[in-house]
Amino acid sequence: MANHQQAKKRARQTTKRNTRNAALRSTTRKCVTRVRAAVAAGDAAPAKEALETAISQLDRMVTKDIVKRHTASRTISRLTVAVNKMASK
Repeated sequence: MANHQQAKKRARQTTKRNTRNAALRSTTRKCVTRVRAAVAAGDAAPAKEALETAISQLDRMVTKDIVKRHTASRTISRLTVAVNKMASK
């Protein structure tokens, strides 16, 4: 455990940041799962709505440096392709 004042503060900040990041990561995963579930079910309108939410959430994660830019871009691309492919059928 930290003994110095600065080390104690850094430990508090790290705990707070980890908690916040875990919550955001969980929310993002739920958004992505909703898109995939809607695509699997074949629901075009809910899939598009869920996709917009997922894209927004992933972009927010990138700006907060929780997810790498290329990882978010790849995920957004794959989800968009799946929704577009489903909608064209």
